[in-house]
Amino acid sequence: MAPNAKGEKSVRLEKEEEITKALTFAIGEQVYGIEIPYVREIIGVPKITRVPCSEVPYFIKGIINVRSKVVPVVNMRACFGKEEIEYNEKTCTIIVALNDITVGLIVDEVLEVLSVMQKYIAKTPELNNVNENKFIDYILEMNDGIKLILDIKKIIFDHDLMLSMS
Repeated sequence: MAPNAKGEKSVRLEKEEEITKALTFAIGEQVYGIEIPYVREIIGVPKITRVPCSEVPYFIKGIINVRSKVVPVVNMRACFGKEEIEYNEKTCTIIVALNDITVGLIVDEVLEVLSVMQKYIAKTPELNNVNENKFIDYILEMNDGIKLILDIKKIIFDHDLMLSMS
């Protein structure tokens, strides 16, 4: 990017620079995303072992074995208060990691990897009392619709999820 006569970068060009990339996925008709640095891999839905414990939140499906590591699995539909549906060939588990914590997120369908640019980021409304909004980091307003980019820290470190992992 070439500076102008005063040595400043063009604001327009800065808004078109890629900030990060996000893996997008669908839950029902809504498109969500997770920033790529947190995504470790995408797998199908493996055999899930249920954890018989009354303190496990309703959105924790159980645990799976991923490369000899026990990983808790979150049903993202339940996490967002949506009705559970039968898994099909498009249903995937996105394995995400933050620090030393790895979690599987079951989603309806993985869509694509997007370039996140400043010009697409919209202000996130302060509606934290709505279940899915507490997990939203930011909103992308793009030509093909709105995408809600999730805050993986809030998903992993949400009080209910941490209770079940301890």
